[in-house]
Amino acid sequence: MATTVSEPIKIGIVGATGYTGVELLRLLSQHPNAQVVAVTSRQESGMPVADMFPNLRGHIDVVFQAPDEASLESCDVVFFATPHGVAMNAAENLLQHGVKIIDLAADFRMQDTDVFQKWYKMPHVCPDILRNSVYGLVELNREKIRKAKVVGNPGCYPVTVITGLLPLLEGGKKLIDTSHIIADCKSGVSGAGRTASQSILFSESSDNFRAYGVGGHRHLPEISEHLTTIHGAPVGLTFVPHLVPMIRGMFSTIYARIAPDALDTDFQALFEERYADEYFIDVLPAGVLPETRSVRATNTVRIAVQRPGDGDQLVILVVQDNLVKGAAGQAVQNMNLMFGLPENTGLQHIAIVP
Repeated sequence: MATTVSEPIKIGIVGATGYTGVELLRLLSQHPNAQVVAVTSRQESGMPVADMFPNLRGHIDVVFQAPDEASLESCDVVFFATPHGVAMNAAENLLQHGVKIIDLAADFRMQDTDVFQKWYKMPHVCPDILRNSVYGLVELNREKIRKAKVVGNPGCYPVTVITGLLPLLEGGKKLIDTSHIIADCKSGVSGAGRTASQSILFSESSDNFRAYGVGGHRHLPEISEHLTTIHGAPVGLTFVPHLVPMIRGMFSTIYARIAPDALDTDFQALFEERYADEYFIDVLPAGVLPETRSVRATNTVRIAVQRPGDGDQLVILVVQDNLVKGAAGQAVQNMNLMFGLPENTGLQHIAIVP
């Protein structure tokens, strides 16, 4: 289905009752080229979207529909803000109708179907579509995304870790010891989703700080697959996520040992040059450290590069809003590219402080 920039992009959102779904609606309601025409939720069918999310009153006037009642086949693009496994079961039908797909779950994030089945406990039902899908990290795959029909939106942690390591690994660079990299990552509670769970109750998560998934987290194979592709060789990564008592925000601290032959490298300049033309990647000046509040409600990633004592240890600090650049904002950025729009269209938000 052809769409020009002068026409509104007709958008469907499947599963818009979670945090990434409402964030998509918030962003798309302010997008000059977007028209949300279908929002699905089997359980909330018939309810105006703005009744569930009062912040959207006056901005979104659609009602939730059951998936089989919504005219998703008439959309130009459908976003899936759903549990893993939903998008891949609907993909073939939508593609036959010329509808593009952006999945915010894991169905199209990894090419290795055996690894997908191991971590997500389900077989991949459309490996042929998967092979032709594109991993939706714009700063990595911009040109492929422009031509894509199916995009797998990255996980939130992978965005910070991959952007933090990309300048050091791409093109087979030998700047760091790639056999032993540590990513120490922290996320706000919204990253756990909107479904009720004891571990994210206010009395459980407030005034508390804890690690989880130390023995294995679903984002680890995703990160590892793409770092290996970027570098052209296996990359050894220890990834430890933590839950911090804030609503939104993500802070990843990455530790890498500088290779002996690379001790004279100006890593600050390396990062500045790599991201000089990236609208949504801000490399901070030397000595300046990032804060999560500096990116709250924006699609921006801020990166600081530190080398304590001018030694052989490199520390990369990366912050983002896990619901925006880590999810819905990244998805809109992908949509913009897929429909020939400037990638910052509808995403030029300034962080909310305090």
